Amino acid sequence: MQPVKKSYFALGTLINLTVFAPATVADIEAAYRLIQHYEDLLTVNRPQSEVMTINHAAGQHAVQVSTLTYQLVKTAVKVSQQALGFNAAIGPLVKLWHIGFSDARKPSPEAITAKLALVDPQQIELNDQQQSVWLRQPGMELDLGAIAKGYIADAIRALWHQCGVAEGIIDLGGNILLVGQQQWRVGIQSPQQQRGHMILRLTTGAAAVVTSGIYERHLQIDGHDYHHMFDSQTGYPIANNLASVTIIAPDSLTADIWTTIAFYQGLNSTKLIAQQPNLAAIYVTKNQQIYLTAGLRAKVELLDTTYQLKHKNQHND
Repeated sequence: MQPVKKSYFALGTLINLTVFAPATVADIEAAYRLIQHYEDLLTVNRPQSEVMTINHAAGQHAVQVSTLTYQLVKTAVKVSQQALGFNAAIGPLVKLWHIGFSDARKPSPEAITAKLALVDPQQIELNDQQQSVWLRQPGMELDLGAIAKGYIADAIRALWHQCGVAEGIIDLGGNILLVGQQQWRVGIQSPQQQRGHMILRLTTGAAAVVTSGIYERHLQIDGHDYHHMFDSQTGYPIANNLASVTIIAPDSLTADIWTTIAFYQGLNSTKLIAQQPNLAAIYVTKNQQIYLTAGLRAKVELLDTTYQLKHKNQHND
């Protein structure tokens, strides 16, 4: 099968879309138009979008939105209210630090404390009949950055299925969704080396393979390195020994959610992962150890021997 590939910049990242003949470049271009449409609705990095309309009305009134936006917000809020570490109300902290942007900074403790009062997902009211969202407190902000790419990747897969695309690769900046029945090989990026240096190779059938790590966006200041994934209890980046977490799941939305939860919970999250159907995880620690959840050992190949493969039961947390 001959691959057809195109690259774009959208969703704040490099996007690579690949299909295999008889699919054509038209199928890729249709996927890119879909990405643009979803980004127009969901982004918080522009003054206007449906999500920004919700944010602008915080503390004032509910905002009615499209079905597409409402379903994603509803999913994000419901998961957030479980208090497992995923928090769609994290927007005020993200904007305060602004890591990954030219004006990134380490805020004062007072500024962080002030924002902590605004990141409570219990203060989000959903109305299914109206398809409306109300942020009850002024200053609250939704940020769907930890879930939107997964939602969009799944939508591209659905579009391709409708178009008859049998095989393809959706790569939304490290959020990978593999379409088709063949066996795929996916490299897991080293958190400590330049892009393209893989420490592990995973062999899998059709699946989402999503990685969150401390190496993509970070801020170095006063001898400290601050990454972009925040703890809504402290207002600071999540503090543990993990450098990255990769989730393998049947769909990209689920994988997106669980990378955040697993990163927040650390290696203890293996217990939670085990309770979820068809979910697996690869944890890479800062001291170059790799932990795998059950069933993955036969599917991975270690490529960098400076790392050490561990089994789940070797960790006693």
